[in-house]
Amino acid sequence: MRSWGNREDTFVCDEPLYAHYLVRTGLPHPMAQEVIASQDNDWQKIVQWLTGPVPNGKAIFYQKHMSHHLLPEISREWLPQLTHCFLIRHPGEVLPSLDEKYERPKLLDTGYPQQVEIFDYIRRLTGRVSPIVDSRDILQNPRGLLAKLCEVLGISFQERMMSWPPGIRDTDGVWAKHWYNAVEKSTGFQPYIPKNKPLPEHLKSLYRECLPYYEQLYALRLQGA
Repeated sequence: MRSWGNREDTFVCDEPLYAHYLVRTGLPHPMAQEVIASQDNDWQKIVQWLTGPVPNGKAIFYQKHMSHHLLPEISREWLPQLTHCFLIRHPGEVLPSLDEKYERPKLLDTGYPQQVEIFDYIRRLTGRVSPIVDSRDILQNPRGLLAKLCEVLGISFQERMMSWPPGIRDTDGVWAKHWYNAVEKSTGFQPYIPKNKPLPEHLKSLYRECLPYYEQLYALRLQGA
């Protein structure tokens, strides 16, 4: 989101369906009430905005979504109006981080099955394979992967995507102060550092559930020059 938000032609938005997700699920997320108060929680109104004119007269509307925020009640019919890119990360790296924020996370909390469902839906309706970017690949070769992604999306790569000033953004969700400490300090992509700690016992069965979904998308991922 920082990379795309640093382009001169791009407007970014941060998890626009988060408030709706919290209202409908009642999950005790950190800052839940602040999030709910900060956003419209009517998904149909949100979708009208997401599929309408690009804000601030920009050419590109970068929308950062969490796949699990698209609850089953939310129609998927609007999704083909957008161009999709899927960011994936190995469950061995996702689950320990998720475990720090959630008490005993479950499969649907991870977003893996929802990513596959949405990816398959878009491919079935449009006949297109949406680009998939693995987080490890992009940290190991950010310029190559971003250039390849821009090429696939039919837009020009900008060097501005490689670095950005530190600090908060007006477009950050109110939850930034809880989740984005490292993001706010960042000025570019950090080198990939593997997480070699063994998974706790209570995450191993969830890991086995997540892995097939991840591997299905990983096999189709973009690879940079």
